[in-house]
Amino acid sequence: MTDYHLGRFKHINAFVRDKLAEYRKQGLSFETLFALMFREADNILYEQSEGYRIRKTTYGEAKAHILRRAGALRQLTPELARDDVVGLYLENSLDWIELFWAILVAGYRPLLMNTRLPRPLLEDAMRSAGCKVVIGGGQPFYCPTLTPSEIGIDTDAAATDNFGTELLVMSSGTTENVKVCAYSAEEFYYQIADSFEIIRTCPQLKKHYHGELKLLTFLPFYHVFGLIAMYIWFAFFSRTFVHLADMAPATIVNTIKRHKVTHVFAVPLFWEKVYTQAMQGIRERGEKTRKKFDRALKLQQKLPRPLDRAFARLAFREVRDNLFGDSIIFMITGGSFLEPSVQAFFNGIGYRLANGYGMTEIGITSVELSTNKRYLREGCIGRPMSNAEYRIDDNGELQVRGKVVARSIISGGVKHDRADWYNTRDLAACDRGHYRLLGRQDDLIVGPGGENLNPNLIEPLLKAEDAELCLIPVREKEDSGRTIPVLLAGVNAHLPSAKLEAIRAGINEKIQAAGLSGEIARVVLVGGSLLKSDEFKLNRRRLSREYSAGELRPLELSARRDAEAADELTQRIREVFSLSTNRPEEDISADSDFFLDLGGTSLDYFAMLTRLRDEFGAPFPMELNLHTPRQIAAYLQGEAGGNGGV
Repeated sequence: MTDYHLGRFKHINAFVRDKLAEYRKQGLSFETLFALMFREADNILYEQSEGYRIRKTTYGEAKAHILRRAGALRQLTPELARDDVVGLYLENSLDWIELFWAILVAGYRPLLMNTRLPRPLLEDAMRSAGCKVVIGGGQPFYCPTLTPSEIGIDTDAAATDNFGTELLVMSSGTTENVKVCAYSAEEFYYQIADSFEIIRTCPQLKKHYHGELKLLTFLPFYHVFGLIAMYIWFAFFSRTFVHLADMAPATIVNTIKRHKVTHVFAVPLFWEKVYTQAMQGIRERGEKTRKKFDRALKLQQKLPRPLDRAFARLAFREVRDNLFGDSIIFMITGGSFLEPSVQAFFNGIGYRLANGYGMTEIGITSVELSTNKRYLREGCIGRPMSNAEYRIDDNGELQVRGKVVARSIISGGVKHDRADWYNTRDLAACDRGHYRLLGRQDDLIVGPGGENLNPNLIEPLLKAEDAELCLIPVREKEDSGRTIPVLLAGVNAHLPSAKLEAIRAGINEKIQAAGLSGEIARVVLVGGSLLKSDEFKLNRRRLSREYSAGELRPLELSARRDAEAADELTQRIREVFSLSTNRPEEDISADSDFFLDLGGTSLDYFAMLTRLRDEFGAPFPMELNLHTPRQIAAYLQGEAGGNGGV
């Protein structure tokens, strides 16, 4: 398939090589980057669904908007000097892209604000960076705030000729110490040059679908992974970004299929959820289908290249159709550990899912591009790119240096210039030049026997289908510095006690099989997800603090079991729910919602109410909205007390 929208060039290699040469020739500045990034004026920059139509914005249209908005920003902030800091507090959108560049064109330094940070941490980071003004959605901050609509395109104001010289990126704050890292256009030049190395090494990455290369805006642009690996890399190549309205699974799938998205970069949590749903769908089709799928996946793993790819495209077409379709060319995961079974699944069914590595402090420094299935299965992060170097110190920690690393870091209010080697605190191993992460030094927990326990290696061994696991350190006594390892298991709080006890027993069996019986002090079941709605990965420090403070309430299984046994009416209704939804009775509790928890349909619900009406002789008016066994039992008991007919 021929690549389109490459100007006078026939192939993307020549196209990118020319742009990089111009970048160096014209000077490594944001002014040069801006001119080159928006050079292909007719290429589509942004696509967004609006009802039944797709709104498209070209690079040329966006450039005109940026210049006008930069002028408007200058008019609204006459008190600011060149290189003053302006915060950008927005989610992914065309506005984000235009205002990011408008800040630079106006001569300021953009501070990319992490919208998921708690307000105290966020404002501490803003103050340490010297933020003077914020562009956001109207949220109040300690400094003046402008909305995107105030910085409109209906102006004739001229932008300054002096571009800003740096941009500032916030870390994710999972260590509860938010760092602010400064990058110049020079570091971005080397990041882009390294991405060209990826293109040359892995031809699949640059493939287009029907002449188009489209990237889903899944990762936030304010995050270093989203900023560099998504936005900077692909905007420099003048490719298209597809707007994602929300993170609902149906929205993601529909957006990918409607827009024919070709590239998806996401965090492990996303891939794990998609994998879980896909496997659930396969299991629901029966044991025969599941075994057939498992055999085919094992066969694919054994086949040599390129036969394995051809086999996957044929054998798993229906599975891909039910996921993202066939437009997807390349996918990257990064940010934390990904289960080997998840990576093996996606690569086995005909997609390409690679593991990448980077940090706010160092940019993106490697992607596993090998076709070696073991490297892919084990989640290797690959070899360092040309403008980065790796080494492992005596403590097993990965250190990085290179021209792509942030030129300065503000941490704890103190600014540090780029050091020779940056210690990532990630534990790593090297296998013939390919690096593999083993976890975080900060996450290690000292067990009762004095051994260091690595949660990233232990949790996959104990993985439970119906539980979300996190190993945390908990202080044994308030006046003691000694901690004990506690395994939290986030579960559906509405499951019956028998099902919850089975989950805990299964985890305990795996603990024993792994030889960890004397190391993990206790298993604690907690109702609901261990992740907060705005988190992309588990925050062990937060969970440890909340558990120690009594904010994470363990489920009391014995009390629940006694209550369930005492209520025969609710038990009977659970049986009816089981028949109506084709779900095992042990998966249904008194508070399981017919629609939200059990996936029942309206037709199933009407049939169930008819069955209950016939059995108990009570009417069921639809306006009552009785969706759980407990609600129905309470209603029937009320009917019995009112008319004596039940």
